[in-house]
This record gives sequence, C-alpha cells and structure tokens, in this order.
Amino acid sequence: MNTTLQTPNQQGLDIRSTPRAEMNLYPLDTFPYEFPGKEIKINFEIPEFTCICPFSDFPDFATIRLEYVPHERCVELKSLKLYINAFRSVKVFHEHVINMILEDFVAACDPLSVEIEGDFNVRGNIKTTIRASYEKAEVRSQESGVSSE
Repeated sequence: MNTTLQTPNQQGLDIRSTPRAEMNLYPLDTFPYEFPGKEIKINFEIPEFTCICPFSDFPDFATIRLEYVPHERCVELKSLKLYINAFRSVKVFHEHVINMILEDFVAACDPLSVEIEGDFNVRGNIKTTIRASYEKAEVRSQESGVSSE
C-alpha cells in the first residue's frame, strides 16, 4: 500500500496518509499464556481512540473493541495503550487503521482468533463502523477435519 502519493479526488484536496514507516507506533509487548489449549476470550474496549483524517486534518474519534482468543501469548496492556495512543498523530483512513491494528496484533500475539471493531463518531452526518477478523489457519483446518500436516 503506497500512501505517500496524492490520491485524486473531486474536491481537489491534497490527501496524504502518514507513511507506515513514519507512524512511530509503540511496539506491542506480549507475555506467555500459561494455559495453552484452554480457550478463553479476552475483550478490550478502548473508548478514546483518535487518529487524524487525511482529508480534513481534523481528529477522528472512535471506540475500538477487540476480542481475541490467545494461543501461546497474551498482549501486555500498557504496550497496547501506548500503541493505540500513538495513532493520535497519524493521518489514516478508518478502513486502513482497523486493518493495521489487526495485522500488528496478529503479528505480535499469534492468537487463535481476533475480532476488531472501530466504532467511529459521527462526522458530517455519517456514522462509520469497521469490522475485521482473523482466525489462525490451523484452527480452521482442525474444525473442518483437514490436517495441515
């Protein structure tokens, strides 16, 4: 995804998302899950998420809801808070930020599954909710009776 190029638009605006390499996101730390094989669901609600709209340069506010089933690692909460708060100075579209959070979370924790929702505040009379999910391939194979070996 090349976000450094100007995106053409009908309004003639200079729309540039912050390049991924310049986002300076805090790394997600993890710790070992001591009960592998025992599935639990962990839910987070982050009601003060903020990023910057690439169109207007105004802040976008959302509640992020994240639910995951750990595999061998759990996310450490302070690092999650610092990671999420780092988006406050990032220009990014709603659709992209939810996918980025999902990708970074999966890379850090390698969960069995994760669901994320970005419930963005109304802007210009439009309410946006974005949902994305991930399920570990091994889990899908076992459920369907297909061996991944």
